[in-house]
Amino acid sequence: MSSAVTAGSRALRLRLLTPVWVSDPKVWRTEVLAGLVVALALIPEAISFSIIAGVDPEVGLFASFTMAVVISVAGGRPAMISAATGAVALVIAPLTREHGLGYLTAAVVLAGVFQVVLGALGIARLTRFIPRSVMVGFVNALAILIFLAQVPEMRDVPWVVYPMMIGALLLMALFPKITTVVPAPLLSIVVLTVITVSAGIAVPAVGDKGTLPSSLPLPAVPDVPFALDTLTTIAPYALAIALVGLMESLMTAKLVDDITDTPSNKTRESIGQGIANIVTGFFGGMGGCAMIGQTMINVKVSGARTRLSTFLAGVFLMLLCVTLGPVVSDIPMAALVAVMIMVSFATFDWHSIAPKTLKRMPAGEIAVMVITVAVVVATDNLAIGVVVGSVTAMVIFARRVAHLAEVTSVTDPDGTSVVYQVTGELFFASSNDLVGQFNYVGDPDRIVIDLSAAHIWDASSVAALDAIETKYAQRGKAVEITGLNDPSAQLHDRLSGSLVTSH
Repeated sequence: MSSAVTAGSRALRLRLLTPVWVSDPKVWRTEVLAGLVVALALIPEAISFSIIAGVDPEVGLFASFTMAVVISVAGGRPAMISAATGAVALVIAPLTREHGLGYLTAAVVLAGVFQVVLGALGIARLTRFIPRSVMVGFVNALAILIFLAQVPEMRDVPWVVYPMMIGALLLMALFPKITTVVPAPLLSIVVLTVITVSAGIAVPAVGDKGTLPSSLPLPAVPDVPFALDTLTTIAPYALAIALVGLMESLMTAKLVDDITDTPSNKTRESIGQGIANIVTGFFGGMGGCAMIGQTMINVKVSGARTRLSTFLAGVFLMLLCVTLGPVVSDIPMAALVAVMIMVSFATFDWHSIAPKTLKRMPAGEIAVMVITVAVVVATDNLAIGVVVGSVTAMVIFARRVAHLAEVTSVTDPDGTSVVYQVTGELFFASSNDLVGQFNYVGDPDRIVIDLSAAHIWDASSVAALDAIETKYAQRGKAVEITGLNDPSAQLHDRLSGSLVTSH
């Protein structure tokens, strides 16, 4: 009896611990097809990013393979795609140009180490300070960048490319209304490839971007001198890769959280990005981070939700390159451009620019969103845009809160004392005006400052209160501060008397 109960409890525990997709054929189909679509879309982008970084196409393709496979296990956000990215390519291009591939891979390994350390220190918690207006601006800027990245593929091309792209877009828009068994992007890619190959139509294809690798990557130690000079050379680039990669990855994870209504482990994702970059560096890849465009294909367009799609995207990428290179090379770029245009339109938050929304939103929130979009598009760097947008939001918030601190006074009927009631948050922005709101000459000899409706946040506020006491003391008047809550009292007691310079 006891053995049967034990066996039953083990079976129940196994079912609870086993992911749902393991036993669900529909989920398997969705994840496998989503991984295939992402792999096909990754190939030309990885090649393009390799060109930006100044390395052979296989370096970007190897990076996409190892990043996707490793992050599918080590990452904290299921279904998010990590691979070689344009942001990382822009950072490492000068290093490659001046010192070569060995220094690039060494910088990628060091960047991974930085990310593991930063992740362990809890850098992911900083994402809570990113305002919603910055997040909306980030998403809209991303959509614009995805679209702008397709524009070069639409210039100086045969006229037949345009009807092919329109046909692919119509197919992706209409086919899901008939069935969702096969992802519309995959069908579009297959149909356009069959048409161009069978009809012998000469249009730009994936093979025009560069030669695909014919074998799997092998691990190797970066070919650099093990010396202090090497470390000082690669460290700045490695830190830049680590910060840009974490910023984009954490923002993408937050976006996927919102789309799927599921939480993710941001600390694990930060550390996982580091592990993936370390492995990528040792396999000769150019490093990377979360790819927002490919993640949107995987999550929003194809409906993937598990780590399986991410893992298969990397596996299919290598299999397609190594075993089906000639076939993949014939895929028309028009099909992939159409997929990315569809992703761009699906990613953009159209509700955020609707007239009704703009009328209701505070002007400051709209300004933050616009500034974030403008900076991202101008710099082609999502991380810079998020930082500038967040700082702008903080400044606007500080100005808004600074005016919320109010001072009212009540004089006793006998005229021997006056009580000042201070209301609001006291910090560097609001406390600057505090000193000027007291009547130092006309007040009686006893002044009470009641802070029961206020909170002291920083040293600037303590210094302002000290300055007020000093001004009254110079006129022979006594000041009593009352009503401090515990945190405010502790800060005031610790700093009072040590911040005002005597003259």
